Order: sequence, then structure tokens, then C-alpha cells
Amino acid sequence: METNSAGIENESVLHHGGCHCRRVRWQVQAPASVVAWKCNCSDCSMRGNIHFVVPSTCFSLAKGSEQCLTTYTFGTHTAKHSFCKFCGITSFYIPRSNPDGIAVTVKCVDPGTLKHVEIRQFNGTKWEDSFVQSSIASFSKIESDSSDNLN
Repeated sequence: METNSAGIENESVLHHGGCHCRRVRWQVQAPASVVAWKCNCSDCSMRGNIHFVVPSTCFSLAKGSEQCLTTYTFGTHTAKHSFCKFCGITSFYIPRSNPDGIAVTVKCVDPGTLKHVEIRQFNGTKWEDSFVQSSIASFSKIESDSSDNLN
């Protein structure tokens, strides 16, 4: 178990979650305390999205879920906004900032495993500047000391 700079124990746990109709289900190995990003780009601001980023190897989609997904892209087409084609919920997606990772929508994690969510702002209207100034790119990397992501 690790402790972050705020003294919060940061045990890695298996979170489960998915969409509203439960046709899309997944699990993700991530800390119990996460840093989540509130972005104001045109897509995130319309959806009210707040997400945390994990390496793609820490995320797995449940069997049968993929057939219920469809994907929306825009702009650079780097981000892959997957959402349930039945209920419309984006419970996870591949973000432009971390094409090697998965962005998990905080509100789509089943209750009980997230103990603390620190929300950081990401200025998606000035994406390039915000990307350089933030540490968001590091969140999809597997590091020997993952507590760096909470500093």
C-alpha cells in the first residue's frame, strides 16, 4: 500500500463500472484515491465529464460489452469516445491526452471502491497549452512509483 503526499493511503483496488443500462460493463485496476480531470473542451463540457486516466493494460471490457458500443471522434480523431449505443452513456474512452490509456468516467464507477477523488482542471479550449502544463500524460504510464501521479 502506498501513501500519497497528502498522507492518504493509496491501495490499488479492482473497480467495476459501466453504463446506465448495464449492457456495457468493465473493470479497472486503479488506486482507491484518484486524480480526476474536469475538462472544458466542447465535448467534455457538454457531457459534464470528469474522468481519471489509467494505463490501458489496467482496463478490461466485460465479455459481450463491445457489441453494445459505438464510437465518436472529432477534431484530430485521436480521442475515441466510446459510448453505449442503447443508453448513450460514455463510461470510458480513449483520450487525446493519453492515447495509450483509458479515461474512466468517475460517475460510472460502481459505488464502494473509490475513497477519494481529487479533481484537477484541464483547459480543453486551449488543449495544447494545458497538455504541456499539466501532468496528465503521465497517468497512462505504468511507473514503479505510481504515487507520483498524486503529487
